[in-house]
Amino acid sequence: MLSRAARPALRAGASLQTRAVLPSSANFATLREIEGRLKSIKNIEKITNTMKIVASTKLNRAQRAMQDSRVYGKTSNGVFESAETKPVEAENKKKLVVVCSSDKGLCGGIHSGLSRYIRREALENPNFDLVILGEKAKSQLQRTNAKDIVLSFAGVGKDIPTFADAQAIADQIVLLPNEYSHIEIVYNKFINATSYEPAVVEAFSEEAIAASANFSAFEVDEELLSNLREYALANSLYWALTEGHACEISARRNAMDNASKNAGEMINKYQILFNRTRQAVITGELVEIITGATASEDM
Repeated sequence: MLSRAARPALRAGASLQTRAVLPSSANFATLREIEGRLKSIKNIEKITNTMKIVASTKLNRAQRAMQDSRVYGKTSNGVFESAETKPVEAENKKKLVVVCSSDKGLCGGIHSGLSRYIRREALENPNFDLVILGEKAKSQLQRTNAKDIVLSFAGVGKDIPTFADAQAIADQIVLLPNEYSHIEIVYNKFINATSYEPAVVEAFSEEAIAASANFSAFEVDEELLSNLREYALANSLYWALTEGHACEISARRNAMDNASKNAGEMINKYQILFNRTRQAVITGELVEIITGATASEDM
């Protein structure tokens, strides 16, 4: 039997042991973790909002450049349509496919769409070589079509493409040692600010231009066919690059808009969780205080 003097001390020790077992420290740690995550999501929302504003500003300039480049491309294509130029069919000649992407990401699946198009083409007609503009499409196509890549360019998409950029790329393509039946330029065609699709524009070889049914009406010397072919290739590349750039900026703006909305939803959820967790911690502290006061009165 315990004496009456020992009983209050025993009850006080029991109450201290009970308070030590309560997971108050764990609640505080969880609260700090939620608060830190909430702050990080708010920072992400600020970044995505800023990138959306920047993309919206760049989109107007990109669309103006795209409208200007269409004049080059459509005029060049109009000449070959009037001349009834067609690719030269030859069993021992490959076609060359130029893929217009860029080095930048954070713009949805715009580069993946081009890669999927090339893989579908490889299943139907695998006899082609690849020239890739931009590191994004290159990294995707290297996994499936590495043996077909004969030339690639980096540093694409940093700013609005110019005709000088297209001319420099055309110079390197013309210097390739293989002779191709024709060239297909694959790019993202701008439909509107929210949609785009892969499209193809053709660039013909000197042999195809010379064999055109109505080309003699233009009275072009045969010595100038190489210059005409390279100029037409640069026009088509300029058109494809500017259209692809406008699609990329539009896709990035939409992606950042969606990311900002998702971040806002996450902030609301974490704010509710933070408030509930904080209320639970405060309730736990009040329980501890009341328990301790009750134990002191019993003593």
